[in-house]
Amino acid sequence: MALPNPTYHSEKLGNKGVMVALIIMLLWSVSLVLLLNFEISWSNPLVYVGILLQTHLYTGLFITAHDAMHGLVSPNRRLNHAIGWVCAILFSYNFYWRLFPKHHEHHRFVATDKDPDYHESDNFLIWYFSFAKQYVNIWQILLMAITFNILKLFLPTENLIVFWMLPAILSTFQLFYFGTYLPHRGESDNEHHSKSQEKNHFWAFISCYFFGYHFEHHDSPGTPWWKLWEEKEKQTAENR
Repeated sequence: MALPNPTYHSEKLGNKGVMVALIIMLLWSVSLVLLLNFEISWSNPLVYVGILLQTHLYTGLFITAHDAMHGLVSPNRRLNHAIGWVCAILFSYNFYWRLFPKHHEHHRFVATDKDPDYHESDNFLIWYFSFAKQYVNIWQILLMAITFNILKLFLPTENLIVFWMLPAILSTFQLFYFGTYLPHRGESDNEHHSKSQEKNHFWAFISCYFFGYHFEHHDSPGTPWWKLWEEKEKQTAENR
């Protein structure tokens, strides 16, 4: 099957996208290693901080894979796709080349019956399970199960569940809620059928790596996640 062409990386960005991607991957890896060896006590607030941190970093992995689908991680296509592939695999064995065409279908057919991310229902749970069904497959589940059973021979089972599995699941809700559900529910009267959250760069980063600025992403798919705040500034200035 012929794959769609991504919006290829602007040479102006140089290798900044690679640096950003490597930082996210390093933070996720270091955090996970530390947390898997952390003694869990449910009265310790650091346990909950660890869950939230790892959830956010999982989201960062997926966002990095997403940017690679738009050619925004590296001007070198092979390196760009390699980093995207690794980030997708680290996110519960998602398969980059399976995600790739579906994401570009989302951009081409946004909020229509050809959009794999869209559901005509505004019901959160119905839409979420429809969304998950598009991307979760039996091979992911099998690979996660095999990896879990191997890792539990060397690491505490509770830590694996709390800091490896749970954050991955929570991250899917974070990505869906802020990156799909809120931007595309209901009616939109703009060309991209996308809503955008109010300007608040701190919350936009914490909530979903600026993907709450979703109209801006669809309007400028060649902008990496870490520069979407600039697109929001432009849109705000133009609408004054």
